Amino acid sequence: MKKLFEFKTKTIVATGIGAALFMLLFMYVKVPTGIPETDVQTAYGIGAFFAALFGPIAGFLIAFIGHAISDAVQYGSPWWSWVVASGISCFIVGLVYPRLKVDEGVFGGKDILKFNLYQIVANAISWIVVAPVLDIVVYGEPANLVFTQGAVAALSNAVSMGVIGTLLLFLYSKTRSGKGTLSKE
Repeated sequence: MKKLFEFKTKTIVATGIGAALFMLLFMYVKVPTGIPETDVQTAYGIGAFFAALFGPIAGFLIAFIGHAISDAVQYGSPWWSWVVASGISCFIVGLVYPRLKVDEGVFGGKDILKFNLYQIVANAISWIVVAPVLDIVVYGEPANLVFTQGAVAALSNAVSMGVIGTLLLFLYSKTRSGKGTLSKE
């Protein structure tokens, strides 16, 4: 059985690669929603993919580091309430890790459903609760604005994770050999 909080060398390497990809996608591959400072971020699909493969710690670090560096480079300093929410969203998605066997070549209908239930819950908690509440408490932002931004972010990030994350996990599972599929002739 996979250990939920196991952190091996390959997880550390995947975290570094994932954070770099997350940062680049966060900065350059996004679609505006019409709500200020709220875009459909393709980076969350990559974050969810890595979180499902390597667990919640890797997921948290990938999104947290990638988002923080992206904000620092683009705006001069991170917007910490959303950086924390990014990390939490991928942490929660990473909780599905022991329940999937993608690395064994298995990612069928039930697995797709599990993954998407986790990511929808993760996005609801992170963007409808965590980010707006921290925006109000830390930055004194107006509640009506931050809850609108949070709702749009929850929906757009759920779409990004659902489409991109599911597709990447499905394709990755097809490259893996299942247990017992190799035989000696």
